[in-house]
Amino acid sequence: MDIGGKRRSDNFEDRGASSGGGGGGGIGIRLLSTVARRFGVKGMLVGGVILGGVYLFAPSSIKQSLLGGSAGTTQTAASVCASSDKNAAACDFSRAVLASTEDTWTQQFSAGNLPDYGKNPGPYKMPTLVVFSGAVTTGGCGGATSDVGPFYCPADNKLYIDPSFYDVLEQRLKAPGDFAQAYVIAHEIGHHVQNMIGSMQLKMPGETKNQVSVRVELQADCLAGVWGHSAREDLSITDEDLSEATQAAHAIGDDALGHTDEAKFSHGSSEQRLRWFKKGFTSGDPRQCDTFAVKNYKNL
Repeated sequence: MDIGGKRRSDNFEDRGASSGGGGGGGIGIRLLSTVARRFGVKGMLVGGVILGGVYLFAPSSIKQSLLGGSAGTTQTAASVCASSDKNAAACDFSRAVLASTEDTWTQQFSAGNLPDYGKNPGPYKMPTLVVFSGAVTTGGCGGATSDVGPFYCPADNKLYIDPSFYDVLEQRLKAPGDFAQAYVIAHEIGHHVQNMIGSMQLKMPGETKNQVSVRVELQADCLAGVWGHSAREDLSITDEDLSEATQAAHAIGDDALGHTDEAKFSHGSSEQRLRWFKKGFTSGDPRQCDTFAVKNYKNL
């Protein structure tokens, strides 16, 4: 994967290490439950790729965290990006990937190549990527610590990432490589796309919240694949890069993380996550990512 000479997005905000977090009470199931009741879907943190726990809730340990997310680049006095060469490289990489997703989804929205849920989303609205360290306060989804991992907040249309998560991805999840990191960003952008087209708010008669959340997460995986397809030539994505992304998708399946009760799955099995990502990557067509068109949940 080669980002040399590519555009960097200006929809980027460096909150630094002094952002505060949790609204004074820390982050946890109780806090996010309160936020969820108050704001509904628009006020929930949406974790991109779950490591354990329950969809939309953030347990305290990293093994139970969510992976998964203003114009101009903003830095605080305690800039995350300027704190180390490693973080500077991570911020630069994230901005390059974000810019690539902007190009992809601007084109897809303009062409109308989207699943139809009866909502006219209009032109693509570019989200902001916020980097932080330690803790952060969102614009409508409450506060979160780095333990939550990357997440998307539908209330402010921003995705949030602590660059240290890339180390977690490599060391704890055994999913190294720059394209694995790009997959994480693209997945959170997938949630933003869902928020715009209306699938994030859908319910399925007769299905539990966990089952609906599996549909949401698998669709975000597929949409991440659509971006990968679009960016393959521009960013010189190789088969080795693709292997990195598929390894990451496989590593974060509910079953790969030790869950045995399928009724409690909230993000899908490794096989499902891998298959839907590949479906988007192979087709390059967001309309092929309509997990809500699969009538029987067991056929996802």
